Parts: sequence; C-alpha cells; structure tokens
Amino acid sequence: MKRTVPALSLAVVMLAGFASATTYSIDQAHSDVSFKVRHLVSKVSGQFIEFDGAITADFNNLDSSSVVFTIESASIDTKNEDRDKHLRSADFFDVEKFPEITFVSSKITKSGDQKYAVTGTLTMHGVAKTVTLPVTFLGEVVDPWGNTKAGFEIETSIDRKDYGIVWNKALDAGGMILGDEIEIEINLEAQAK
Repeated sequence: MKRTVPALSLAVVMLAGFASATTYSIDQAHSDVSFKVRHLVSKVSGQFIEFDGAITADFNNLDSSSVVFTIESASIDTKNEDRDKHLRSADFFDVEKFPEITFVSSKITKSGDQKYAVTGTLTMHGVAKTVTLPVTFLGEVVDPWGNTKAGFEIETSIDRKDYGIVWNKALDAGGMILGDEIEIEINLEAQAK
C-alpha cells in the first residue's frame, strides 16, 4: 500500500503540451514525501516511505485533469523507532484505525510560470478538508530507456490540530513540546504509462 498527500495533484496540472489526456504513475524510487515539525527549540524531520498515486493530465483542458494520491500512514519514518511507534499510536496517526492519508483533486488552475494551484480534499486521521496545493512543474524529459518522466514539487504547511492530531505536553517554563504547524515537502518523478 502507499501513501498520499497534497503532492500528486501537482503532476496533473504540469504536463503541458499534450493534446489528449495522459496517465502518469509515480516513480517511488525517485520521489519523496517529507515533513518537519517544531520540537522544543529545533525541528524534527521525517518522511513517509510508502505512497502511490494516479495522475491523469490534459494540459489543454485542465478541467479534465485529475490527481489521486495515497500515503500509507504506518510507513512514517523519523529514524527513531520509539518515536515512530508513538506517531503510529492513537495519540497521533492512529494507523490501525486510519491506515491511509489521501488527496483527491477537484480543480486545477494555472497560477504562474510553471506553477499551478491544485485544489482537492485531503483526508487524514479521519478528517477531510479542502486544501489548495501550490505545485511547481520541474520539467519533462525522456530517460535513457525511452520513458517519459515529469517532475513536480510541492511545499506547503498544515495545522495538525485541524485534523484532530492534538497530542502535546506543556513545558515547565511555558510553551509546549511540539508545534502545531507541519511543513510538508513533496518531490515527485512521474512516468507516462
């Protein structure tokens, strides 16, 4: 199984120059979904290992383009086994109850040179919210084996409390152990089917 996040919709909008819809798959070996969150006085980073998605792109008709992206929440990895176990628990992602994070696009618009706004529903921890992801198209190329590859990048942030992920602990000197804002970066290499 694989994970999803606000990143796949990017790919759908970026595929310029195609006269008809083209379907792309994510090259997981050359893509990543990572995040950062404030912890005390620094930031802790992590990633999701398992994710997948489908991109249907018609650059001449963005209304017929779409993105579906899925992340396996249990694949979270912060390079600390105890912390990852806690993140999979009911205090955070509750992966047994909510095994997937999904993004399904509903609208894609051009927002600038090689930039797109991809609006859709992000569902995480049992909560579904409409978000708009800023997607940058990084280009398209044919690799040495004849495969058409396209690159996309997303940088955004969400408030984890909006999705019911509220665990925290107060510090004796004031403040909390964890920040609420989650910085998200998604880099995708997609291959035309």
